[in-house]
Amino acid sequence: MLKIAIIGAGSGVFTRNLVRDILSYPELRDSTIALMDIDSVRLEFMRRALQKLIEQEKYPTKLEATTDRKEALKGAKYVIVTIQVGGLKPFEYDIYIPLKYGVKQAVGDTIGPGGVFRALRTIPVLLDIAKDMEELCPDALLLNYVNPMAMNCWALNKATNIKNVGLCHSVQGTAEFLAKIIGAKMEEISYLCAGINHMAWFLKFEWKGKDAYPLIREKANDPEIYTQDVTKFEILKHFGYYVSESSFHMSEYVPYFRKSDNWINKIHRTHSWHKEHYNGMYLHCCLDAAKTLLEDLKKMAEADYIDPKRSNEYCATIIHSIETNTPSVINGNVENKDVITNLPEGCCVEVPCLVDKNGIQPTYVGDLPPQLAALNRTNINVQELTVLAALTGDREAVYHAIMMDPLTSAVLDLGTIRQMVDEMFEAEKEWLPEKFYR
Repeated sequence: MLKIAIIGAGSGVFTRNLVRDILSYPELRDSTIALMDIDSVRLEFMRRALQKLIEQEKYPTKLEATTDRKEALKGAKYVIVTIQVGGLKPFEYDIYIPLKYGVKQAVGDTIGPGGVFRALRTIPVLLDIAKDMEELCPDALLLNYVNPMAMNCWALNKATNIKNVGLCHSVQGTAEFLAKIIGAKMEEISYLCAGINHMAWFLKFEWKGKDAYPLIREKANDPEIYTQDVTKFEILKHFGYYVSESSFHMSEYVPYFRKSDNWINKIHRTHSWHKEHYNGMYLHCCLDAAKTLLEDLKKMAEADYIDPKRSNEYCATIIHSIETNTPSVINGNVENKDVITNLPEGCCVEVPCLVDKNGIQPTYVGDLPPQLAALNRTNINVQELTVLAALTGDREAVYHAIMMDPLTSAVLDLGTIRQMVDEMFEAEKEWLPEKFYR
């Protein structure tokens, strides 16, 4: 039987959606799905919920659950990773220590001080998983859902031989938003999107074969639509192209917005958060969800019916395409091997990829418009230095990474950045490798 392992399977919703997606394909139902998590209580709730789905739909799927990572990986052909190293406590430090110094992150998991320290916590664990895979399933494909996506995949590419692809839903989610605002159905839309994770550019967006950018620009002038995506409409206005991910995220990848409370208020004002939660908004979402997580998982496990409907995640599509040789196109995070020619070779880029029995095959993009490549490179600088730090233990590289961060460098001087980073190192010592403290 085909074996699919999910590492970090005790997540609130992610695992359920991914397994539901996989089992929506009849060709994948005769599989073994191995769930692994270090939290046995959450793991058991998820096992019960998914077993209910399997029995409800009369699937022939075999479900396993274990806290032993090696047991889950043994013989797997696909390994899905959805971990969060350290949970929410270090995430609080990622947000609140920089906020004390005036660095106002919205999410703080991609670049910035929060993204850098999340990478320093996460990359060692991903490399451990890859090391186990090299021993137990060396030909398996690692499907990574863990942020900071680009840094994590870059480190995997640089330090391991494991095939991997980074997966996100920001491209397809943004495409659906654009289709909605111009009144189009998704099946009538075609697009080309490329760049880096959370900052990929819609180089083409067509409706029934015609350029839809004039319509998008027209809609950007509608105040009701503009307020739904302030940052990205501003980027469109000044740089000429629409970008993936949310306005909250994009506002922390560039120096133009989050140094100003006026812009922060504009970006967040259409949402229900109180102003005191505009900075660290995603952390507050997670903290709220954590209050009822076990109860929510219990309800899921005890529900009378589990909807088998497929989500828009790419993971199951990839597995199905490889197993059945049914071609598909996804936007994946892959090593830049002459794919985007004006971004650094070896960095992690997010580009359209053909998927069939030959695996993940990135498509050639060539040069991005120079202003878009320039914006991407400001983030790639941070990523490169962080990966260097994670792989070598070079603490100076951590300072340099955060000194290069567009938002941090817009609001802090160099000495203050060093002081902030030292405070983060001390607060997060429990979750970071010892090599940073020698």
